[in-house]
Amino acid sequence: MKAAVITTYQALIEIGNIHKPVIKADSVLIAVHAASINPIDDILRSGAMKDTAPLTFPHVMGYDVSGLVVEVGSDVRNIKVGDAVFARPNQDDAGAIAEFARVKASELALKPDTLGHAEAASVPLAGLTAWQALITKGKLKAGAKVLIHAGSGGVGTFAIQIAKHVGAYIATTSSGRHADLVKRLGADVVIDYNTEAFDEQLSDYDLVFDMLGGDTMKRSFKVLKKGGTMISIKGQDTEGLAAQYGVRFEGFYMEPNGTMLGELGAWIDAGAVKPVIGNTFRMEQSAAAYEELANGHSVGKIVIVIR
Repeated sequence: MKAAVITTYQALIEIGNIHKPVIKADSVLIAVHAASINPIDDILRSGAMKDTAPLTFPHVMGYDVSGLVVEVGSDVRNIKVGDAVFARPNQDDAGAIAEFARVKASELALKPDTLGHAEAASVPLAGLTAWQALITKGKLKAGAKVLIHAGSGGVGTFAIQIAKHVGAYIATTSSGRHADLVKRLGADVVIDYNTEAFDEQLSDYDLVFDMLGGDTMKRSFKVLKKGGTMISIKGQDTEGLAAQYGVRFEGFYMEPNGTMLGELGAWIDAGAVKPVIGNTFRMEQSAAAYEELANGHSVGKIVIVIR
């Protein structure tokens, strides 16, 4: 099959011919219609996580996938050939920017009826990250005040909509040119990070969802009320700031979960959440797609269409 691969850490992305993934008893084989890309792809590609999440080569790029099931493992009971599904496969399974991908049945869900494959492929990693940060880790409730950083990004666009559906009051940081977008998604307050200091304007928040780390994460502690919570996917509280401010801190990595993805898919079909896609590429343009991702200014998700 054709796939977008790297042959070593920090290598250029190439379109190569490799063997199709071999089906496992607990997995299905998907004919990939679309994939999407995420910053974690390039972090893994760089070798920065090779001690904790080593790659095997050739490594197929991409994890978000949407497509049709063409083969079912012997232990799989709830999925059949021909089902349209979407997923964020685990680290050990084949990548998504390929003609075929292997996915554990426990990590996939039926594709939302209201989405095409390109839209569905944009959902899993970013949508599950937002869901797990706000719902699972943050315990977000109606009426709570939440600050969501990077609101116009892939995770942020999902996070704002999820928080709005829960009934929270939402502040977000974004560049001024994306203010209208994040307001349409549900943000009540938009802080232009180019001209405004969020920690000087916001206070007494119940929850902060940090996707930036560094100085932004440290400044975010000032926004929380006593007993509040910060959830971060980009940093750790190495300076003990949570204890100083009397709040809770949790850093985490998203875990693939087909049940949660199905719940998010139901919200999508109900009209509560809609993917935001910034640009679409063909598989042959995968290297260009990752270049656009690396510039850090893309809106929503970048999708790669395979079929």
